[in-house]
Amino acid sequence: MDWVRGNTIGRGSTAAVYKAESRRSGKVFAVKSAELHRSEFLKREEEILSKMNCPQIVSYQGCDVTYENGVHYYNLCMEYARGGTLADAVRNGEVMDEALARRYTRQMLEGLKYLHANGIVHCDVKGQNVLLTDQGAKLADFGCAKRMGDVGATATAVAGTPAFMAPEVARGEQQGFPGDVWALGCTVLEMITGKPPWHGASDPAAVLFQVGFSGEIPEIPNSISKEGNDFLSKCFKSDPCERWTVSELLNHEFVRELNLVCDGFAFACDLESPRSVLGRGCIWESKTNEGLTRGSCSLDSPSPRDRIQSLCTSEPFWDWGDDDEKLEWVTVRSNDTDKEKLESIEKMENYGSDTVCNCILREDFDLYAQLPILPIKSSTPTFQEQADPTLSISTKVSIHQPM
Repeated sequence: MDWVRGNTIGRGSTAAVYKAESRRSGKVFAVKSAELHRSEFLKREEEILSKMNCPQIVSYQGCDVTYENGVHYYNLCMEYARGGTLADAVRNGEVMDEALARRYTRQMLEGLKYLHANGIVHCDVKGQNVLLTDQGAKLADFGCAKRMGDVGATATAVAGTPAFMAPEVARGEQQGFPGDVWALGCTVLEMITGKPPWHGASDPAAVLFQVGFSGEIPEIPNSISKEGNDFLSKCFKSDPCERWTVSELLNHEFVRELNLVCDGFAFACDLESPRSVLGRGCIWESKTNEGLTRGSCSLDSPSPRDRIQSLCTSEPFWDWGDDDEKLEWVTVRSNDTDKEKLESIEKMENYGSDTVCNCILREDFDLYAQLPILPIKSSTPTFQEQADPTLSISTKVSIHQPM
């Protein structure tokens, strides 16, 4: 063996997953192993996963057969997920923050979009089959997956986990792309409630009957946002023909990309983000940390270009209050590596860990850099530097240090 088998990190009905390490490179990866004579599902998973190339699907890293302790094993090597599974993140009834749930939901949708575009149905979407990595959530475990249009017993057999099955799947009628959408909705519920859907049912057979024949849908909690409630209602359409597709769900307000950027990045300082560097929001008017609250991003214009252009006027804005207050510049970002400039910046006073800095989205930066630079009012200026024409890009913003 060119690798060393480590501890067990997961176990299913037909295979177990282990942490492994390469003898040559020391690289850590995951190995899913099954006894060779019982490896039908694992070989099918290898056949599908080896052809996948998507950031939201766990990456394939090879396969082999080993002989250990008198037994032949078929091994599928794949990316190691340090964060474990989505089910691990909400184990013991822990509830996930909705902003994070939205982000993971979008990533799962992107993975499903790739699968469906390639004619593959996952057939077993659930928290236990979603891995958390440094790049976010990734779909895994394709042992139940099948290609649409295949023939034979394997193609027509119903597979998956009863609590995550769509009604038509539970009745044994069909298992196609709409079934993955229903299972995704169940996985979203698992994230925001900390429990799988139908968790009160006594056994899998009772769950199958309830899902397939009761006409009910999983209970949606009142704590979820209006957008989340509407998103789930689109996933839980009883008629698979009326259920939204993955592509349609990717445009839903609950997972729209611009909203996720605002939720995840615009409030790194846990403050209300001003509409411009001239904004007079809580950053400029606050004198202490007391009473500062997390804001919400409300962008009237859907386009970053429109938002930037709305800041441009024919007349400059010079309303700074008292005339005797001195204006100061502080350089907080530059791509110039000139030694003298770096040394001058090092002379800046250390603002400390409580410094609050106004930020702009990365997508807006190139547009913002084209605008004329206007002086910014600083409530506690400590360093002054004149605008240098040799700087290829220099962002001037005001820094406010709470008292």
